[in-house]
Amino acid sequence: MADITKEQVLETLKTVRGPDLEHNIVELGMVSDVFISDGKVYFSITVPAERAKDLEPMRLAAERVVKDMPGVKGAMVALTADRKAGSPAPRPAPPQQAAPHAHAHPHGQPQQPRAAKIGVPGVGAIIAVASGKGGVGKSTTAVNLALGLAANGLRVGILDADIYGPSMPRLLKISGRPTQIDGRIINPMQNYGLKVMSMGFLVEEETAMIWRGPMVQSALLQMLREVAWGELDVLVVDMPPGTGDVQLTMAQQVPLAGAVIVSTPQDLALIDARKGLNMFRKVEVPVLGIVENMSYFIAPDTGARYDIFGHGGARKEAERLGVPFLGEVPLTMGIRESSDAGTPLVAAEPNGVVAGIYREIAAKVWKQIADTPLRSAPSIVFE
Repeated sequence: MADITKEQVLETLKTVRGPDLEHNIVELGMVSDVFISDGKVYFSITVPAERAKDLEPMRLAAERVVKDMPGVKGAMVALTADRKAGSPAPRPAPPQQAAPHAHAHPHGQPQQPRAAKIGVPGVGAIIAVASGKGGVGKSTTAVNLALGLAANGLRVGILDADIYGPSMPRLLKISGRPTQIDGRIINPMQNYGLKVMSMGFLVEEETAMIWRGPMVQSALLQMLREVAWGELDVLVVDMPPGTGDVQLTMAQQVPLAGAVIVSTPQDLALIDARKGLNMFRKVEVPVLGIVENMSYFIAPDTGARYDIFGHGGARKEAERLGVPFLGEVPLTMGIRESSDAGTPLVAAEPNGVVAGIYREIAAKVWKQIADTPLRSAPSIVFE
């Protein structure tokens, strides 16, 4: 049987009616670029933000008709929000309804009222672990932070949001494919007491992920909201480095309790960390603090300490920017070796010094979450 094509998928999707019930979702320009890999079809449907929940049946219909196509092994479909989607455009809210959330634009134009973010059933708080650049040990920090939260008595999951370079399967020593419930909801993988979801469980490790923004958004939201997380106190999201599509998707559409920024002591890393921190501030996501990773080196033979990357830069930066400093994590052979082996240090040496540091960082993070009420969705304005 010949491989399925984008054109065939779009032709099939013309059978799905849009919000106006007159035109189909393809004619209305609601369907993103269609990506096909190994018989699986990925795309998103852009809908008015205030109607996202009401239009879930439309998403299900699109998913169903594509799954029923000959040669299709599965479909990953997500709704993405845009107030301009699916014309005719929704009528603007009267002034008295918009007033409680209305913000003035810097150039005098009023912003749209804030849309409610859709949470994840059963998940109490969602925190992002981010960095302005790669190579600072962000994923290792995210894993050990999650294990630190669990060691402190919380029910914890971790979502690997790095679509292009997923690392959780390796860091947590998990292999295989997740199972599905009724062919749709995915059961998360588990190890070390954590529930885990990653694109690395769905595609081969060597597969090149060449996806555009809407496809990344679609995959991320499905991994977040169509996974049977169960009851969790906190879900840790390991973000990709930088300030791109994934970060904006999480900030716009997910009720984040806050973000943890990971940096090294070096000036260049701090400059990039500052960009990440400013991005979260711009979209009104609370910054829970900065972690200085690779803060100093402990010689394995003598136990002597060396500040090979400098020291204290992240603490000074946190003080300058007025955000909490969460702690210093040393660079040790144990961290590198345990990460490579898929046995994170908090799990491998729970009573060790470094594990204690991660548990302290976890306690500081959780205290801030417990003390801070969730905020409403931000209005993001690009200038």
